Amino acid sequence: MLEELLPAGIFTILLVFVRVGAAMMILPGYGEPYVSPRLRLLLALMISMVVAPVLSGTLPAMPESAAMLVLVILGEVLIGVFLGTLSRLFLAALTTAGMLIAYMSTMANALTLDPIAAQQGSIAGSFLSVVALLTIVTLDLHHLMLMAVIDSYQLFIPGQVPPVSDFSDLMARTVSKTFLLSFQIAAPFVVVGLIFFLGVGLLGRLMPQMQVFFVAMPLQIAVGIAVLFIALPMMLRWFIGSFQDTLLPFVSI
Repeated sequence: MLEELLPAGIFTILLVFVRVGAAMMILPGYGEPYVSPRLRLLLALMISMVVAPVLSGTLPAMPESAAMLVLVILGEVLIGVFLGTLSRLFLAALTTAGMLIAYMSTMANALTLDPIAAQQGSIAGSFLSVVALLTIVTLDLHHLMLMAVIDSYQLFIPGQVPPVSDFSDLMARTVSKTFLLSFQIAAPFVVVGLIFFLGVGLLGRLMPQMQVFFVAMPLQIAVGIAVLFIALPMMLRWFIGSFQDTLLPFVSI
């Protein structure tokens, strides 16, 4: 019955499209809120049509019942969402790092719309997210994300039950890794901020009549901006290294 309604060639393309499309709705650069969902799905469909003949040997035969077809599609959606979420967590780490930087440089009082996170965030977090996304595209790491999705067919065979326990374990380790990454990126600001606070506190004890708050705030913002532009290359290098190391296990070289 399904073979009459859905020819084998269309079934192969649609099965690939389910995993690729689910991943591209979340992947950094592709799944941003300002990117039209129609463009994302159209690009995913074009990629599926290109790689479907290559992946046809790993794809299962058409299920005999509609219930089995639904189960196969749900498994492919789960794998695509999992791969996209792994990459998206690293941009969330930059948002956390930006908020830490904002607290240490007194810029946390002014929140702005983060175009990457699609919510209010610190100015430093929005800046880091946009620069990191630009760096990902410049270094062609958006191709690495697509390669990870396509090569995942060798790790997660379509039609088989996805390894949910392995997914949850890797997701937990990635969350802890990105949380640590956010503190590592913000470490220069934490160190400089602590030294600055100690100096301001000592100055306040020596000169009680001075309005430390009004004197220190402009200087603290200037020091935070200076540290940001000095440490920015190393911060991006650390971020890109961790981002690439997470995706490389899914790519067959």
